[in-house]
Amino acid sequence: MITFIVPYIKFVNYPRDYNWFFELFKPQSSPFVETISRDIYNTWNGEAIINFKWETYGRNYYIMIWIGFMALLGCFTAAATIPQQYIDDDIQIKLLIASIILGFIHLSFEVRQLIYNPFNWFQDFWNFFDIIAYLLPIYTSIYWLQMNNMNDKPISLLSFSCLFLDLKFLLFFRAFEYFGVYFAIIISVAKEIVSFLVLLFIIILSFAHAFYILSDSSLDTPSINNDNQLFENDSNPSLIHFKTSLFTMYQLLTGDSNTSTISNTPLVILIVIFSIMIVIYLMNLFIGLLNNAIEKDHDRVSYLMLKAEIIAEIELFYMLPYQRRNNDWFPEVMYYHASLDDTQKEVKKMMKRDEWDQINAFPKLKQDLLKKINIQHNPDD
Repeated sequence: MITFIVPYIKFVNYPRDYNWFFELFKPQSSPFVETISRDIYNTWNGEAIINFKWETYGRNYYIMIWIGFMALLGCFTAAATIPQQYIDDDIQIKLLIASIILGFIHLSFEVRQLIYNPFNWFQDFWNFFDIIAYLLPIYTSIYWLQMNNMNDKPISLLSFSCLFLDLKFLLFFRAFEYFGVYFAIIISVAKEIVSFLVLLFIIILSFAHAFYILSDSSLDTPSINNDNQLFENDSNPSLIHFKTSLFTMYQLLTGDSNTSTISNTPLVILIVIFSIMIVIYLMNLFIGLLNNAIEKDHDRVSYLMLKAEIIAEIELFYMLPYQRRNNDWFPEVMYYHASLDDTQKEVKKMMKRDEWDQINAFPKLKQDLLKKINIQHNPDD
C-alpha cells in the first residue's frame, strides 16, 4: 500500500469564529462547499475526500434524514391509501396531523437553504421539486382536516401528493453509486438541455396559438350547403379552446391525434409545418442533444460531484455549528491509501494522456513513486 496526502490543506475546514444565531440561518461555508468542481473530483484526491466524509459522518446523517422522510411518507400514505372501512377517523386525523408536523420539519430545512443562497437555490430545479413534495402533503392534510366528513377525500390533491412523495423517496437512492450514476446523468442532462426545452415550449405555444386563432375564426364563419342549411364546419373541436389546442399540439408531437382537416387548407398547412419543423427536425435534434449530453456525463465524476453536494447540504443545514468544527471530522490534512497495482495503472494512464510530464512540482517525489511502483520512465522519450 502507498499512502498519499491530499494536497488541499484546510480544504474541508470551517472558520473557527462563529455566531450561533447567524449559523442557524446563514452558516459560514468551507472551501469544500464552495468548490464542487469536476477538476477536483476527477482525481483520487477528490474521491478520497468524498469517501472520508461519507464514511465518517455522511452516511449516518443521510440515513437519519431518510428515516425522517419515510416517517412522513408512511403517515401520509397510510392516511391517503387505507380504505375508510379499515381505519378509524381518529387514527386518520392523527396521521394527517403527524404528516403536517413532519412536513413542516422537512420544509424548514428547504427554507434554510433558500435563505442561505437564494441565487443558487433558484438555479437548481430539484429544489422546486423538494418544496412541492413537502408543501403539497401539508396543504392536502390541512385541507382534508377542515372538511366536515373524513370520507370526502380530496382525491386529486391526494394523488399528486403521493406521487411527489414517492418520487422524492426514489431520489434518496442517488447517494449510492449503483443508482447515483444514473441520477447524475439525469440531472446533468436536464441542465444541459433546459434552454432547448424552453425554446421548444415557446414554439409549441406559438403553434397552439395559431391553431386556436384559425379554428376560432372558422367557427365564426358558418358554411351553407346546397339546401341552404347551416351545418357544422370541419374544424376540429379539440382546437376551439386554447388549452385543448395546446394539448392537441402535444398529441401531434407524440403522433397521437384524431385531427381531421382534409378540407381545411390553412389547418393542413399548419399541421404539415408543425410536423416537419417540430416532430421531424427539432425532436430528432433533441434526441441528438440527449445522446451528446449522456456521453459527456456518463462517468463517476458526475456522481462524485452529486455526492459532494449531498454532503455539503448535510454539513450546512443538518449539523450544529460546533459539529462543523470537529477536528476528527474536518481535519486540516487528509491522507488516503492506494494499492501498488492501482497506483501503477493510474500513473500509466497519466503518462498515456501526457499528464505525467506536465507536472513539474516535486520531481524527487515523482521519481521515488516511479521507483516504488517499478515503472521506468524517461521524459525525453
